[in-house]
Amino acid sequence: MYESFLLESGFYRDTSNEGFSREGTCFRLSPEKGKGHYWVYTFANLFSISVLDFVFYEDFFVEYPQPRYLDIGYYESVSGEQLEPYKRLACSCIRGHIGNNNLYQALYHKNIPIRSTSISIMPEYYEDYLRAKYPGEYENPQQAFSSVDGSTDFPELVFLLKQIKKCRFTGIAARLYFEGKVTEAISLIVQRTREIQPVNTVKRISQPDLEGLEVVAAYIDDHFDRTIHLESLAKIACMGTTKLKYTFKEVYKTTVFDYILNKRMSQAEHLLANTDLNINQISQCVGYKKASSLAAVFRKKNGLLPNEYRRLAMQQ
Repeated sequence: MYESFLLESGFYRDTSNEGFSREGTCFRLSPEKGKGHYWVYTFANLFSISVLDFVFYEDFFVEYPQPRYLDIGYYESVSGEQLEPYKRLACSCIRGHIGNNNLYQALYHKNIPIRSTSISIMPEYYEDYLRAKYPGEYENPQQAFSSVDGSTDFPELVFLLKQIKKCRFTGIAARLYFEGKVTEAISLIVQRTREIQPVNTVKRISQPDLEGLEVVAAYIDDHFDRTIHLESLAKIACMGTTKLKYTFKEVYKTTVFDYILNKRMSQAEHLLANTDLNINQISQCVGYKKASSLAAVFRKKNGLLPNEYRRLAMQQ
């Protein structure tokens, strides 16, 4: 799942493991491709932990066949898009991802640091191991991993992932630590899902409602640079605001608010990297009256200020 893909993508094994626990395997990005490291710790065929800290010198397209697995992670810095289904890669939020023997495709933007920590668990862990260990209580965590995707208010899990990144243990101490943290992470995710799960879970969305949501998404795509009120979107969709919120998230896997923000940030990234417009002008283009407002949101979503992003993106 890791080594063959990394070696084909310009990484090579770095036996020094400098700055990481020596219990994992460290890969360094070749100088002609970029700089930085990809560290991974695997335990049998049950789970793995990955710490990314590198940058590509050119836009990098990633494509590889995914096995079945569940992944939870946190980006401290990133700029790019996941394709089919399209999803903007954003930092400062939890990323819940499900691999299901399908093709993963993503585009990472050049010169922007990719820094993240993630945990991947395999079917042998979440279907066999957990079921055997907790008979009668077993819950498949797939829905739980999916439900926390995009969460911006999950400090316990963010703190746990940052702890893992800092770990420098070796030997049995490291193995016990990583195994315990994976168990703790799954526990947090399952409990969080129980707390946030709505009383009336959406069972099936009607075709007229689906068409209404498509019109809403199209409207946002064309008008994200303006002030958009939820009440106006609800009228466009011919449904109440509450129904719009939960059906939109069910279909698009993000809130209406974050969908608008992601559109604005994607356009801001494009304008910063490909035009000479100043920050004030770009702020106006993407729906913010003040450059400071854009800067605050941009830093939260990308881990960089707009000027920092432009400087890195335009490096040759």
